[in-house]
Amino acid sequence: MLRKIIKIDQTLCNGCGLCASSCAENAITIENGKAVLAAENLCDGLGACLGECPFGAISIEEREADAFDEVAVERRLETQAACDCAHSQTMEPVSESARFSEHGGGCPGSCAMVFEPRKNTVGRNSAESRQSQLGQWPIQLALVSVTASCFQGADLLITADCAPAVCADYHESFLRGKAMVMGCPKLDDNNFYQRKLIELFAKSDIKSVTVLRMEVSCCGGMSAAARMALNVSGKKIPYREIIIDMRGDVVSD
Repeated sequence: MLRKIIKIDQTLCNGCGLCASSCAENAITIENGKAVLAAENLCDGLGACLGECPFGAISIEEREADAFDEVAVERRLETQAACDCAHSQTMEPVSESARFSEHGGGCPGSCAMVFEPRKNTVGRNSAESRQSQLGQWPIQLALVSVTASCFQGADLLITADCAPAVCADYHESFLRGKAMVMGCPKLDDNNFYQRKLIELFAKSDIKSVTVLRMEVSCCGGMSAAARMALNVSGKKIPYREIIIDMRGDVVSD
């Protein structure tokens, strides 16, 4: 029959899995690092996955395709639920009490996780106290869900992805107690960053925003995107910007 159905551009898809996670019919799967339609009769053609793809790889086309089959969808969801249950009963315990979200399908690298805070038993400045303060996964701005629980009531750190490499005390000085997103405005689409942050501020109860960026001029796009998003969101959220040099020293705060 002639009907509307999703189309996935394999040249644009990077296999992040956000579309698979958002598909209520479980019609999309990840194969060989790319999103593919598991079966035509599983896709209702409504396009709920379109807005989840950060790279514009999904569109709707009208073509000859098998009719949407609700019974087939129910069978697939039941099978997937049984597989998930069996997997959870046999998997090894996750370190640090990581809790996976129930919608963590698709690419394992973008499976949503929340970590319990580590308990330090030694002084803050001792070598033994240098532990990861990361509280969630994923952390790339292109991959995070704007409704993730880790952002509710959180102090948000928006960080240039070079910053952790140059800051020896990054986790203790900047990340401790914060949810985070990271990216590079020079290599990525900064307009996308703005749109994603606007949505994040609109859909999450962010308490404060700290932007940690490098002193190089191109990195200014990160703070510009954050300020623009805050302005558009209309929310009065405390904002702080920290600029560091290539040796990790703070040059502006």
